[in-house]
Amino acid sequence: MQTTSQKPVVLVTAADLAPQALEMLPGFDVVFAGKQPSEDDLVALSARHDPVAIIVRYGKINARIMDAGRNLQVISKHGSGIDVIDQAAAAERGIAVRAAVGANAAAVAEHAWALILACANSVPQLDARMRAGHWDKSTHKSVELDGRTLGLVGLGAIGRRVAAVGVAFGMTVLAHDPYAKEAPQGVTLVSLDELYAASDIVSLHCPLTPENRGMLDAQAFARFKRGAILVNTARGGLIDEAALAGALASGQLHSAGLDSFDVEPMTTPHPFQNIPNAILSPHIGGVSDAAYVNMGRGAAANVLAVLEEHARNAA
Repeated sequence: MQTTSQKPVVLVTAADLAPQALEMLPGFDVVFAGKQPSEDDLVALSARHDPVAIIVRYGKINARIMDAGRNLQVISKHGSGIDVIDQAAAAERGIAVRAAVGANAAAVAEHAWALILACANSVPQLDARMRAGHWDKSTHKSVELDGRTLGLVGLGAIGRRVAAVGVAFGMTVLAHDPYAKEAPQGVTLVSLDELYAASDIVSLHCPLTPENRGMLDAQAFARFKRGAILVNTARGGLIDEAALAGALASGQLHSAGLDSFDVEPMTTPHPFQNIPNAILSPHIGGVSDAAYVNMGRGAAANVLAVLEEHARNAA
């Protein structure tokens, strides 16, 4: 898409943006990079259109992309996870990085529960067996959640929503979050080791950082309660995928519900494809009808806020 006016450009690393978000940007030419743009695509588009802002839906933003244009002022994430943006490179260049915090919290929390329940009740497996002509009523037993322990790694907007449902289900809810100063009613803050040892379900809701990359490795899984369920709607890089495959094969874990992966899209073939007690979804936890609008509007609002601040400072 070529721009034909003198309006400043906002580059969107996707093929679309919610109409409600576009309505917030009438003073800009919005350029769409297409579905799953490559690094080279984004470099070329940045060089051609010289955007003042990038709204990040898909792909990663590195220094090479930042340097392709001359006037980039803000990189705004369509969602809450800014680990796909080289924040150090942005800071060196004076480029603001913003996230639409909380915009998809309800959607991700609901998907976390979809995966928890699917694991506890073997929903995909039973569906496949039924379609193959089997009736497993006499042999199947679900994992009943009432009275069990739910452990949350991260207690932000998403984790708190997941916690509230756990409390409503009659579960003991534990959480580990080094930044949480208090916990909601019915939730107890504990150390990570305490959480691993006590939890029947462990659900991840923390950002990915250099410090916690690969935190769930073989040693961590050995500290889990045997037969626990692991759910990850956060970031795939939190998990050593080979160690998880081993824990699922050995029975150390009952099952895992995974919505994010170390490399995305998930490489094919992948060991998880042949593990029957792994339930997989393509990082769509935050992709609901409402979240699409909320994230778009949040990303656009962050663009406008940063550009307006820069304009005031320059006046």
